[in-house]
Amino acid sequence: MEIVHTRCAGVDISKRDAKVCVRVAGAGRRKTVETVTTWGSMTGQILALREHLVAQQVSCVVLEATSDYWKPFYYLLEDAGFEVLLVNARHVKNLPGRKTDVSDATWLAQLGAHGLVRGSFVPPEPIRQLRDLTRARTAVTRERSREVQRMEKLLEDAGIKLSSVASDILGVSGRGMLEALIAGQRDPAVLAELAKRRLRSKIPALTEALSGRFTDHHAFLARVHLNLIDQHTTAIAELTERIEVMMEPFRRFRELICDIPGIGPITADVIVAETGADMTRFPTAGHLASWAGTCPGSNESAGRVKSTRTRPGNPYLQGALGAAAMACAQNPGTYLGARYRRITSRRGPQKANVAIQHSMLTAIWHMGTTGTPYHDPGGDYFNRLHPDRSKTRAIHQLQALGYHVTLDHLT
Repeated sequence: MEIVHTRCAGVDISKRDAKVCVRVAGAGRRKTVETVTTWGSMTGQILALREHLVAQQVSCVVLEATSDYWKPFYYLLEDAGFEVLLVNARHVKNLPGRKTDVSDATWLAQLGAHGLVRGSFVPPEPIRQLRDLTRARTAVTRERSREVQRMEKLLEDAGIKLSSVASDILGVSGRGMLEALIAGQRDPAVLAELAKRRLRSKIPALTEALSGRFTDHHAFLARVHLNLIDQHTTAIAELTERIEVMMEPFRRFRELICDIPGIGPITADVIVAETGADMTRFPTAGHLASWAGTCPGSNESAGRVKSTRTRPGNPYLQGALGAAAMACAQNPGTYLGARYRRITSRRGPQKANVAIQHSMLTAIWHMGTTGTPYHDPGGDYFNRLHPDRSKTRAIHQLQALGYHVTLDHLT
């Protein structure tokens, strides 16, 4: 097998240390030499490892992506002048019966020497910082949602059915009622009068819903949950402010993709952070969709397709795109909404959601590559594309309802 890198290193990383195999391919009758050493995961040890690899004239280093333990090694080795490949653990599984740290490092060095591995996408420093911010905001937002759910469960325990009447128990009206309950007010009529605007039309229902057994114990826990919710809200606002500062170099790209139905500023922030806003890294739109995990899988043997299940992709990007696809499904006047309903009728909502994510990524790739604004074909695109099919479908639906249909062409 052809040797691509005569001097290659494989690094198997753990929390405490790393096994490093330096592989020097022999020329002619010389044997290939593989030397395995152990290095600590502290910064000083990694810098010493870097000097060691430079002294060994290594041209390629293969790291296995293990949790977040790869990050100190990658960040300190990427500036040393040799090629650093971060590889997916699924793609470099060792042979059965040979699973040790030493054999894993040797296996990585062998794969790298023959060019049998592909490096994962590791964005530059500005994008990495933006990723940290958007992912932190996503995590804090989820924690805030959990606190809201805990508050709702607490109210249910107290017999307060506020969530059955008000859609948002932490809106202006709901927050006022909760504060009054915590302060000691227990009269349902007085609490219901705190409703604002449209919720005032539901005062009789609120009076009934606010009749319960809210005690001082519930008041203490409610105050704890509200304080945590306020802390999360403040943290989200601070993160959003910092994201706006870091987003400045990519603002044009974000504004461009916000024209796609279903994609708002927060979703666009996640897309920019996860893709790097540089579509030149992906040769085609299909490569971007495949990297994101929105393409059908390829699993065929003996001419038989075993599975077309999508491969694992970026969970943060998939979560943002999935929410955007659901927003498109609720908009009947857009092309993506029409496509969602068209696929749902045949394949179900889950596959339709993934298909809309694929369409969004395709549009994002073309917009990012050419700078062309998004043009929506419209919700009637498929009717205009195949008018005869639309006519036939409408006739069959009316006939199924028992109507006799006669068509007259309008001039």
